[in-house]
Amino acid sequence: MNLLGVQGISKSFRGLQAVSAAAFDVEQGSIVALIGPNGAGKTTCFNMIAGVFPPDAGGIIFENREIQGKRADQVCVAGIGRTFQIVKPFAGLSVLDNVMVGSFLKERTASGARAVALQVLRKLHLDAKADLPASSLTLPDRKRLEVARALATRPKLLLLDEVMAGLRPTECDEIVAVFRELNRADGLTILLIEHVMRAVMALAHRVVVLHHGEVIARGTPAEVVRDAAVLECYLGEETEV
Repeated sequence: MNLLGVQGISKSFRGLQAVSAAAFDVEQGSIVALIGPNGAGKTTCFNMIAGVFPPDAGGIIFENREIQGKRADQVCVAGIGRTFQIVKPFAGLSVLDNVMVGSFLKERTASGARAVALQVLRKLHLDAKADLPASSLTLPDRKRLEVARALATRPKLLLLDEVMAGLRPTECDEIVAVFRELNRADGLTILLIEHVMRAVMALAHRVVVLHHGEVIARGTPAEVVRDAAVLECYLGEETEV
């Protein structure tokens, strides 16, 4: 069953076509990677799904309901959480308080929000640092905190925007293991934008490739890496592995 259906969405900015009739589905319980060169329109797709701005055309179906044009807070309440490329935690707050901000979306008491936040921190292996100021975290831990804040909203679909960027291979492998466990044990559906192909190959059940705002390929990771058009426009470039 499809949890998310992206139906021919398009978006232009001052005459520049960022996304053109992009269409793909995300099955419930799956991990789908959205890949492509810089400027391909990946984050624009995320922003339309997450309610940052509406598509100019096309539809977005989540749990059999249209969500295109809804505000970001409405999309989050509906069950879509997201991270951002540039992580910006509340530096003056503790790690725990940062995550509690997210958990207050569906929790009405401080004790309930705290319990949810601690549970999420354990899943991200950040519970030992719960009382530290967010400003003291290393880049890998700030990335985990960004994911934890999104998870605290209890999403059914998690959008991950280049969470692996800037991580060493071992750090990348560690967070890949976390996402795999969230998908396996919790049934969390994940749609991720990623340039680190070792993460895409290890995580994704399906891959969607964007180029100049258009979907040029879909399939399993093994199928996509053999696609001639993908090799020409993307994988032939210098790509992180």
